Amino acid sequence: MSFEFPVRVYWEDTDAGGIVFYANYLKFFERARTEWLRSLGLQQSHLREDTGGIFVVSETTVRYLHPARLDDELIVTVRLQASGRASMTIAQQARLRHGAQLLAEGSIRIGWVDHATLRPARIPHIVLEALNHP
Repeated sequence: MSFEFPVRVYWEDTDAGGIVFYANYLKFFERARTEWLRSLGLQQSHLREDTGGIFVVSETTVRYLHPARLDDELIVTVRLQASGRASMTIAQQARLRHGAQLLAEGSIRIGWVDHATLRPARIPHIVLEALNHP
């Protein structure tokens, strides 16, 4: 089961040719992950305040298949692939909203760290529970 988040491509997202700059797919993926967590009742600012921890990206791979262009409407998906004690691997895709053509896909590994020290820590139970019982 995957979460879907709509994205519109603006000038700021494109290069001089009107094509989405490759690094901006990571921004689209980040926004979608944040909204996915929010849909599960988990706001990252509250998690930091309540638990003292935050998620950080530790690894990412992205494969670019087709370009998105100015004014395109995209759907960015989020799907939990694997979850451990201190990290998760998330599969993400960006597709055209109309026609569903796959534009980019990636795998993002995020780890849970103590906000003050940035040392790895266990993902809080409240997060794991929300992930396992959406």
